Amino acid sequence: MGKTLTDIAKQLSTPRQVRSKKTTKVEVTAQVPKVQIIYAFNGTGKTRLSREFKRNIASKISNDGDQTSPREKILYYNAFTEDLFYWDNDLEGDSAPKLKIQPNTYTDWLLTLLKDLGQDANIIKYFQHYANDKLTPHFSEDLTEVTFSLERGDDDHTGNLKISKGEESNFIWSVFYTLLEQVVTILNIPEVGERETDKFNHLEYIFIDDPVSSLDENHLIELAVSLASLIKSSPPSLKFIITTHSPLFYNVLYNELNSKSCYLLQRFEDGSFSLTEKQGDSNKSFSYHLHLKEILEQAIAQNQVERYHFTLLRNLYEKTASFLGYPTWSELLPGDKQVYLKRIIQFTSHSTLSNEAVAQPSEPEKQTVKLLLNHLKNEYGFWKQVEAND
Repeated sequence: MGKTLTDIAKQLSTPRQVRSKKTTKVEVTAQVPKVQIIYAFNGTGKTRLSREFKRNIASKISNDGDQTSPREKILYYNAFTEDLFYWDNDLEGDSAPKLKIQPNTYTDWLLTLLKDLGQDANIIKYFQHYANDKLTPHFSEDLTEVTFSLERGDDDHTGNLKISKGEESNFIWSVFYTLLEQVVTILNIPEVGERETDKFNHLEYIFIDDPVSSLDENHLIELAVSLASLIKSSPPSLKFIITTHSPLFYNVLYNELNSKSCYLLQRFEDGSFSLTEKQGDSNKSFSYHLHLKEILEQAIAQNQVERYHFTLLRNLYEKTASFLGYPTWSELLPGDKQVYLKRIIQFTSHSTLSNEAVAQPSEPEKQTVKLLLNHLKNEYGFWKQVEAND
């Protein structure tokens, strides 16, 4: 029987038996793992899980009669964090678009800390590293507004620019990551009275949900390595939960971090969930392709092929073509119907018309999914080899 996200959130904060080896002695203690990495497809419920985790921490504080606030116990980054940043497009003047920060208790606390710690320069430096070293954010004095310009040298720069959605995501992550660096630096000072601020003294959890959606692979790897390095340098009392839909990001974190627990989050048709722990080598060669194949096989067997299964099928063909070195995924299609089948997959996986998006696939279209999945399994031998070794 599946679980609710509330159940899974409680599971992530429940101490478990952990073996640790100090010199020649092995100790077994009950504790929450230092790092928990969760892989899930987009739309599974990663962001909702981060919200449930925060609620669970708040509930535990209330039940224990603790006087600290949830904000003092957990620091999180998710899609809702990005929603706190919005654009004032200056529709009247059309010359001064600003990225504004929605005032609430979280952003007020965040901005006060960044201002007190003098971290605006570090945010700019980190952002330019992942975006463009000429693209420069300019903070208002109270750090509630940000404008952007391209600095061309010799005091020459463009007027205010509205940056792309990807650059905006990078900027917001830069704000969070800069604060996270400060958290680790400050908590690594053992004498509480010598710390620059006491705002992090009760912090226990960092929950990070998919910070990589707008990065290319090189920067994604670099970010994962930097994050892993920061985690390894953090005090043992600080616990990290990281969720992602990116197999590459997952794999880099897995390889970089020594002490971690790894999971696959799945959502079932009835709306329930499972959190399956993945052990050992199953993480090194994370079975993203095999999982896609299993989803398609199950849909075909139950005659429940939906429009989104065409997207998964195309994804599977793209990944397989890349793995085998083919220039395009369509070259893997059966030769005698290659053009026709390519059009079918493109039409069903990239339709933008509302009536097409909700329409059920026809029976011939469902049979196309079965035909193409079987073709991929039968014609490209590495599938059989992987299955035999799994």
